[in-house]
Amino acid sequence: MIGRFPRIGDLLKRRKKQAEDGSIVVDAARKATGGKAKTRIVMTMAVFFTIYSTIAGRLVYLGMQNPDLSGGPESRVTASRPDIVDRNGEVLATDIKTASLFAEPRRIVDADEAIERLSTVLPEIDYEQTYRKLKSGAGFVWLQRQLTPKQQADIMALGVPGLGFRTEKRRFYPSGETSSYIVGLTNIDNQGISGMEKYIDEQGLSDLQASGLAVARDLKPVKLSIDLRVQHVVRDEIAAGLERYRALGAGAVVLNIKTGEVMAMASVPDFDPNNPYNAQEKDRLNRMSAGLYEMGSTFKSFTSAMALDSGKATMNSRFDASHPIRVGHQAIHDFHGKNRVLSLPEVFLYSSNIGSAREAELVGIEGHREFLHRLGILDRMQTELPEIARPTEPKVWKQVNSFTIAFGHGVSTTPLQAAVGCAALMQGYLIQPTFLVRSEQEAMAVAKKVVSDKTVEGMRYLYTLNAEKGSARNARAPGYRVGGKTGTAEKVINGRYSKELNFNTFVAAFPMDDPQFLVFTIADAPHPEKPGMTDVAANNAGVMAGNIIRRAAAMLGVKPDFSHENGATLVSYQ
Repeated sequence: MIGRFPRIGDLLKRRKKQAEDGSIVVDAARKATGGKAKTRIVMTMAVFFTIYSTIAGRLVYLGMQNPDLSGGPESRVTASRPDIVDRNGEVLATDIKTASLFAEPRRIVDADEAIERLSTVLPEIDYEQTYRKLKSGAGFVWLQRQLTPKQQADIMALGVPGLGFRTEKRRFYPSGETSSYIVGLTNIDNQGISGMEKYIDEQGLSDLQASGLAVARDLKPVKLSIDLRVQHVVRDEIAAGLERYRALGAGAVVLNIKTGEVMAMASVPDFDPNNPYNAQEKDRLNRMSAGLYEMGSTFKSFTSAMALDSGKATMNSRFDASHPIRVGHQAIHDFHGKNRVLSLPEVFLYSSNIGSAREAELVGIEGHREFLHRLGILDRMQTELPEIARPTEPKVWKQVNSFTIAFGHGVSTTPLQAAVGCAALMQGYLIQPTFLVRSEQEAMAVAKKVVSDKTVEGMRYLYTLNAEKGSARNARAPGYRVGGKTGTAEKVINGRYSKELNFNTFVAAFPMDDPQFLVFTIADAPHPEKPGMTDVAANNAGVMAGNIIRRAAAMLGVKPDFSHENGATLVSYQ
């Protein structure tokens, strides 16, 4: 029996050996397991360190960036716009930073108390509307856009929980009213809604803004054709004229005849684009491009040019103005008639309605209509400014229509279009106007020949003659050799011609030996400046044109020349 069983000592030795072997395995397993755990911990720590380092680095980067360039949420509340500058680089419109107030209604404890505190800083706040916003439970609502720095500081001092500020872009116009109708306006979201601001959006800026790509550093300034110095002169003179003549409105444009560039254009009453509270009032419109008017005797420029260009009349042609022209129940009279046969230059000089009607009769109805369309007078003008009105004309031209249109009644167009048409008569080419910088070479690439060189020569003579001997004398500027034509039209009120109010125009070109610039002025319903004076165009629109030329000619680069003043003489054909 004893032989079958191991001895107790051997058994104990065996178990001791097994225990020792087992401890070695356990130790090895423990060591292996411990090593893997340490590796996992190190790897996990490395991952978290990398993540937090990336986040921290991004926050530091964003904190050091200019908000305008970061493309973050704040910069897209109102997108960036390019600066608008004049032809010399003077800033007309630019972006500035402004703070806007928002609320997080879910964090507002007491809406009534919050509004009561806000009203101490913003007394104009709408209580009911603001209350509804604060009780809406929304995560975000605007309360007031574009605050002043003082308003922001005062609201911060209130310490109302749930209120905050976001930095937005706001458009600032350093020249104020001076160029308001040209530069235009933006809305509260910095989007163009009128003038060149709207044009810029229509050229693709709005698409860039929508995609978040309109970043300030990438937007180049938009250079306009206007000269701010000349623009100031024009606006100053028409504003003074508005008051002096107690007129309903006044306006002027200065055109570069060689390039079609608008060097200056203004209309009053106007508005301050920095505070356009009155921009939508009835009488505040850009009369130069968005207003339609009968131009009166300024249209005789086109009638005389048409007669000459048709080849059916020359400077020696004579027209019977000895008695009125009767068409049905209507009669065409002269304002200050000579009651005799007039030469073509006399028809222009004495502004004869009868003589102009005879010129139109010579050309014929179809030829008359074709000529005005050729000069773009009766078609909607193509230019960058969005506010362009479409001219009106009779659906069917009859003889009486041709007669009255010959002296500026019966069709309506814009003063800017009339100015462009007159500029074409000074050089022979119709060049659509532009509010952007354009060279002479670029202008000639889009120019259209509309009258012969001989017609141009004749019209320059007639303009010069009228400034020397006729109604354009008030626009003369010594040294600058000015020529021009007046236009006094009875104002149309409720479809009827008024016997008391006029719409007056004046066109002037200079220097007449080779016209470089054209000035077109208007006076809407002016009154005599002094007792005994009349309200004809020579006494208001003509005076404004002369003042603009005297003040702005040197700025336009025209050197005065006193060696030969106007010397046009009228040959008598009596």
